[in-house]
Amino acid sequence: MTHRLVHSPEQLAVLLKTTRKARRLTQGELATRMGLSANRFSELESGLGALTVQRLFELTQALGLEIFIANADSPAADAPAAQW
Repeated sequence: MTHRLVHSPEQLAVLLKTTRKARRLTQGELATRMGLSANRFSELESGLGALTVQRLFELTQALGLEIFIANADSPAADAPAAQW
């Protein structure tokens, strides 16, 4: 399993969009899985809409991702961040 450190909303957005495309899912397909309209999902993915914590968990689950949180001073935090 690959782990990626995310340090900003922009990095998270890139990671989620890249994962969606790697899984060959359209915005519409993922929107349907989440109970959203394709337009609303497009707004969320482009950063025009706020993403609640609940929606973030729904999105990561729909993409087959997990959220891992570590202390900033943990060994995982010392690893170099992936290039975005």
